[in-house]
Amino acid sequence: MDAQSQWTGLDASRLERITDHLERNYIGPQKIAGCQVAVARHGHLAYQKSLGSMDLERGKAMRDDAIFRIYSMTKPITSVALMTLYEKGYFQLNDPVSRYVPSWKNHRVWVSGEGDSMVTEAPNRPVSFRDVLSHTGGFTYGGGLPGVGIQHPIDQIYRSLKVRSVGGADTMMEFLDKLGQVPLRYQPGEQWMYSLATDICGALVEVISGKSFAQYLQDEIFGPLGMVDTAFQVAPEKLDRFCANYQRGADKKLKLIDDPATSTFAAEPGFKSGGGGLTGTTADYMRFCEMLRRGGELDGARILGPRTLEMMHMNHLKGGKDLTQMALGSFSETANEGVGFGLGFASTMGVVETGGLGVGDYYWGGAASTIFFVDPKEDMTMVFMTQLMPSGTFNFRGQLKSLIYSAIVD
Repeated sequence: MDAQSQWTGLDASRLERITDHLERNYIGPQKIAGCQVAVARHGHLAYQKSLGSMDLERGKAMRDDAIFRIYSMTKPITSVALMTLYEKGYFQLNDPVSRYVPSWKNHRVWVSGEGDSMVTEAPNRPVSFRDVLSHTGGFTYGGGLPGVGIQHPIDQIYRSLKVRSVGGADTMMEFLDKLGQVPLRYQPGEQWMYSLATDICGALVEVISGKSFAQYLQDEIFGPLGMVDTAFQVAPEKLDRFCANYQRGADKKLKLIDDPATSTFAAEPGFKSGGGGLTGTTADYMRFCEMLRRGGELDGARILGPRTLEMMHMNHLKGGKDLTQMALGSFSETANEGVGFGLGFASTMGVVETGGLGVGDYYWGGAASTIFFVDPKEDMTMVFMTQLMPSGTFNFRGQLKSLIYSAIVD
């Protein structure tokens, strides 16, 4: 056993299967342009590789410092930011959000029908901070998910009010007030639906702290953790490090959908999306994951207390149910069997139900197929970056977990 394996308890030769698997199945046949994988255990890096290309059109090999659109991997960062305000005493989890957003006192809940014939009822209780942190508040994505059209009468209202997290110019309070006019899709806390809830969390960070959301992230998370390349905009001097984004066409070939040179991410967005607006590097996100693994602290910078973080990755779904029992709508960044949801993260409740290793781990992913996990039991973190939309195209999470967990030999 080499020194690295002694520190990590991970067999280096078995971890090399990751390289073979990705090159043989994805990069060789050009199902993806390129990717990066980083695996650490007990705080030691056990595997790190940059494979393939970051920009096929320009013939650029994947750089170690490549910048990716992390989309919904923004959500855990935003959730941590809001929970730093919880720790400062600004709210309790069961407090109504209407304490800070008075217009939410007028919320109604959809019952049936659409348009002028829509029937609504009063909520059984107000939408709480716990609800917006765990996607159980009754909000939707307004039909605005990749490849998902308007699915429900509620989504028509999102569209008519121009409720947008991407490409919007509303202030945070204007965004929140618009959501006060949309009927909730279901009674708060009764179901789970992937939604604009984390954009709400980002807006609440700004409203409660009195700082701009981007500045709060910089002051409380990115600065202290040394996440030097994570931002809502790719700076001009960093554009040569920005990956191209692809989609798999009907012919199963890669199609460029966002050229780094002309990307909207090259300009500062009007609305800073807490649900999906950030770009960053593998190294930066590994620092965020290592902070989580260490109970909220890294290199002397404490972001959260360990008890808060432990509570965040518990299952907060009503009655301890999993997503198969709670989820409305099929879109998510996870499978549902044996999976619970906490305050910003999914969590594996049972390996038998999920059919995969890593009980007690917590994780999420992004629309361009990026993924991460933190496993407190195995003391392990993993970040996978690529740029292929939509995220459900291939099961990278399941495959990588099989490869990584089977390399644990201690």
